[in-house]
Amino acid sequence: MNSKSSCSLVEQWAAATRRGLFFAFQFALVCGFACVSPARGDAPPWMRALVNAPVPAHDEKTDAVLLYSEEILNVQGNGKMKKTVRQAYKILRPGGKRYGRVREDFDSETRINYIHAWCIPAQGKDYEIKDKDSMETALFGVQNGELMTDLRSKLLEIPAADPGNIIGYEVERDQRPYVLQDFWGFQEEVPVREAHYTLQLPSGWEYKASWLNHAEVKPTGSGTQWQWVVSDVPAIRAETAMPPAESVAGLMLVSLVPPGGGTARKGFESWDDMGRWEAALAQDRRNASPEIKQKVSALTASSSTSLAKMQALARFVQSDIRYVAIQLGIGGWQPHPAPDIFTHKYGDCKDKATLMSTMLKEIGVDSYYLSVNTQRGTVTPATPAVRWFDHEILAVRLPDGVKDASLQAVIEHPKLGRLLIFDPTDELTPYGQLRGALQSNYALLVGPEAGELILLPKLAAAVSGVRRNAKLTLSSTGTLTGEITETRLGDSAAAQRAALRSAASDKDKIKPIESLLAHSLATYRVTKASVTNLQENGEPFGYNYSLVAENYAKPAGNLLLVRPRVVGSKSSDLLETKEARRFPVEFDGPSLDSDLFEIQLPAGYEVDDLPPAVDVDYGFASYHSKTEAKGDTLRYSRTFEVKDVSVPVAKMEDLKKLYRIIASDERNTAVLKPHGQ
Repeated sequence: MNSKSSCSLVEQWAAATRRGLFFAFQFALVCGFACVSPARGDAPPWMRALVNAPVPAHDEKTDAVLLYSEEILNVQGNGKMKKTVRQAYKILRPGGKRYGRVREDFDSETRINYIHAWCIPAQGKDYEIKDKDSMETALFGVQNGELMTDLRSKLLEIPAADPGNIIGYEVERDQRPYVLQDFWGFQEEVPVREAHYTLQLPSGWEYKASWLNHAEVKPTGSGTQWQWVVSDVPAIRAETAMPPAESVAGLMLVSLVPPGGGTARKGFESWDDMGRWEAALAQDRRNASPEIKQKVSALTASSSTSLAKMQALARFVQSDIRYVAIQLGIGGWQPHPAPDIFTHKYGDCKDKATLMSTMLKEIGVDSYYLSVNTQRGTVTPATPAVRWFDHEILAVRLPDGVKDASLQAVIEHPKLGRLLIFDPTDELTPYGQLRGALQSNYALLVGPEAGELILLPKLAAAVSGVRRNAKLTLSSTGTLTGEITETRLGDSAAAQRAALRSAASDKDKIKPIESLLAHSLATYRVTKASVTNLQENGEPFGYNYSLVAENYAKPAGNLLLVRPRVVGSKSSDLLETKEARRFPVEFDGPSLDSDLFEIQLPAGYEVDDLPPAVDVDYGFASYHSKTEAKGDTLRYSRTFEVKDVSVPVAKMEDLKKLYRIIASDERNTAVLKPHGQ
C-alpha cells in the first residue's frame, strides 16, 4: 500500500545507516555520478595490510567480501562527536561493482570533513579518489519526497571495482546528534572478515552497550577508551518477505550518558525515558486556536453521537490536511503547532497526529502519540530504547459507552482503558481500522505520565480480503462467458484505491482487472466493467465485470476438461528455492479471501469426475475448497485465511506444503461428458 507512512527523514537516514549495506546501493540505479579521473596514489597502510589477508568463507554467489571495517567515535564534552569510518571490500564477481559506490548522508547538525577512496588492483598501481571528486545532492531514494529538508547526500564512486581488486574508503564527519546514541552495524549482506568499533569518551562520561542478534562481545580498554572486535561474521542473504534487517542483523547500540549537568542531550535509558523526551518536544503543540475550535464545531454540528463526531474529525484530517513534510533541524523529530498545521492545511505524520489530537480534545476525547515503525519487527520488547520509529499515529481513548462494530483496532490498556489505534495519515483506511503493517507491531505510547512499549492489535482476518462471486456459462465449444463481482475490504480495498488514484479514464480503472485475468486465462475479453465505492473509504471497494474466455474448456476426445477455479491465485513459489529458508516469512497482515464460481454446463453435458475437496489448517493459515455438481451447474468454492502475521522458520515446511496444496487445487480440472456416456 502506497501511503504516506514514513514521516521522519531523520529516522529514514538512521535506518539506512543501521542497515549498513542492506540494499543501500540501489540508489546507483537511479542516480549517476560525476565523471572522475582517478589519480595514482598509494592506498593507506590499513588497506595495504589487507592485500594478502585471507578471504572469509563464502559461497559461489557472493559478489564481494568485507575484509575490514572500522568505526571510531570520539565524543567531546559538549556532546559533539567526530566519527571516522573505514571499509575495504574485495570484489569477487562483476555484481560486486556496486560496493564501489559510497554514499554518506548528513544534515545541518553534521559536517562531512572528507571522503577519500582507493582501489588496489590485482595488477598495477593503486588508484586514489579524493574528496573533490565527490558530488553532493539532495537526499534521494526516500519514499514520499519532502517539500523541504536539510538532509543531503554525498556520493563518490570508486573506479575499477572489478573482480580481484580491493576497494576501500575513509570518511570523517563531525556531528551533534539530538540523542546521544550510536549504532554499530557489523553484519551485512556479504561475509565480514573483521570489524572494529572504538569509543572515546571524555572523563566522567558513561556508556551502555546493548547487543542485538549477536552474542555480547566484551571490550578491551578502560577509562576513556574502549574497543570491540568481531570477526568471521556470516553474510545475511536477502529473502523475499523476510523480517526487517534490524531484527536479524547483528549490531551494537551504544547509549551515552554525560555527567550530571553536562548536557541535556543523552542516550535513552528506558522506553519511559524516551516517552518523556517525546512528550517534552510536543509540549504546548496541541493548543487549539479559535479557528480550530470553530472548525471542530462546524464539522461535528450534525453529529448526534461521540463516534460520529470522531469519524467526522478523522475524515477531515485524513483528507483535507495534505501530507507535506518540512523537516529542518529538530523538525525531523518535533511536530509543528496545531494552529500552524491547521492554517497551512499540510503537515507530516506527526503534524497530522498533533492536529487530530487537538481537535479530539475539543470534543472531550483524550488521545496519545504512538511512535511506530512501519516495518513490523524492527522494534520488539528485546530492543533497547532507541528511536527506531519512522511513523507517528494516535491512541484514542474511547469514551465510556462508545462501542461499535466498526471499531476494530481497539486494545484494553490497564490504566487508560479502551484505546483505538488510529493513523491520521492513512487516508485510505477508515477510522476504526488499521492497516496490516501496523498490526501486531510494537509502538511507543507517549502517555500522560510515562512512556511505554505496547503491542498494537491484530484485527480479525475477515476485516481484510477479497470476496469474489461469479456466475458463468460454458458452451460446448469451450467458451466461457459471464459476470464476476469482487468485493474488497481492508488493505485489499486500500491497495486498489491507491492503484486507481492516477486513473484518468474508465479504461485505466479496469487495468487491475485485466492484470488479474491475464494471470489466470490464456485468452479473454472484458466486455463490461465498473468500479464501486472508489472514493467512499468507509465502504467496501468493488469491481463488477463481464468477460468472454474462448477455449477455456479443453476437449479430450468427446470429453471437456474444465478448471473450476477460474481466476485468482493464492499459491506462491516463495519457498521453491534450493537454499533452506533462514528467516521467518512475514505476511502483510491477517486476511480472508473467498471465491465462489458457478459454471452452467453446456447443453447435453454432465459431470463425469470432480477434483477432490481440500481441507487443511496449519494454524497460521488455512485453505478449504470444494467442487460440486448441482444439477446443470459446476460449483467451486474456496476460502484462504491468513491468521498470523508471521510464520517461523520451524514451520517453513508446513507453509511450503500449504502453497503446494493450493497450487495443485488451482490446477485441478473437472471432467464433463455427454449425457448417457
